[in-house]
Amino acid sequence: MSLLNQLFNRGVLGAKCKTCLNLAISRIKLVQNKRDVQLKQMRKEISQFLHTGPEAIARIRVEHVIREQNIWAAYEILALFCEFVLARVPILENQKECPSELQEAIASIIFAAPRCSDLPELLQIKNLFTTKYGKEFVSAASELRPDTSVNRGIIEKLSVKAPSPETKLKVLKEIAKEYNLYWDSSSTEIEFSKKHEDLLEGSNQILDEAADSQMITRQVSVNSTLSNEVNPIITTRRNNDAQHLQIPTSTNGDMSLIGHDGAERSLTNLSEGSMNNIKTETRSHSPDILEVARAAIASAERASASARAAAELVNVKFGPWMQEGNPS
Repeated sequence: MSLLNQLFNRGVLGAKCKTCLNLAISRIKLVQNKRDVQLKQMRKEISQFLHTGPEAIARIRVEHVIREQNIWAAYEILALFCEFVLARVPILENQKECPSELQEAIASIIFAAPRCSDLPELLQIKNLFTTKYGKEFVSAASELRPDTSVNRGIIEKLSVKAPSPETKLKVLKEIAKEYNLYWDSSSTEIEFSKKHEDLLEGSNQILDEAADSQMITRQVSVNSTLSNEVNPIITTRRNNDAQHLQIPTSTNGDMSLIGHDGAERSLTNLSEGSMNNIKTETRSHSPDILEVARAAIASAERASASARAAAELVNVKFGPWMQEGNPS
């Protein structure tokens, strides 16, 4: 009984496949004629925009023309594949697996079926192949898996990817030549050569400004942290230098003052030593604290200048007293 069912289903499958293929071929020719008329009308409208303007509309509509031309070419390939499969339906009925010479044609029909809404017969053919070869075979062709044999031309012509600027410019020149128009394509070439930024990811200017703001905020926080670490060191060294600069007093209450030259030399040595220590410690930190170190060095230099001024004042005030106390 099962053998009779297989024979019966085999004959029914072959008959249905022939009917759908014949209808698909007739439908393809009918749709091609209709699209051909529409395509000529669109090309004529574009020629008018190229002649009188504005060219911007022509640049937009040429994409539709290219799309229609690609679909027309894909239908031409599909018609050939349908005729090829139609001539080998008896081979399909007698073999359980898909013949190798028919894999490209059948896979291309399966791939194009859901992408060609004008050809409902292709969906019926796809269902027949699903019954014959299984869902895995059909899914592999529909999803363009590596082990499929879908025609490359069918994939490119039915792609929804926008045409390249070179293709659009070529078609515009062909239309201008077809209608004997003198068209200056320089402005269009300049427009096509522009690189438009992807606004879905955000404007490049906005992204750059946000990145700069984040970098500045991070830099300020790092500088403030490092300055907090360096300031105690500088303050400690200033206190130590101030302690060394104090004028000693004798046990009996008389002041023993140093001379102007000696005080100035000692102050200079202390300030230079302080600055050298600060510079040495600054090198161990990252370049981010250079500004803080420079400010500390400037503060040390100002302290040294103040100390020199104080020494000069002491020398002026107590100089005569020291000369009187020295033996002649």
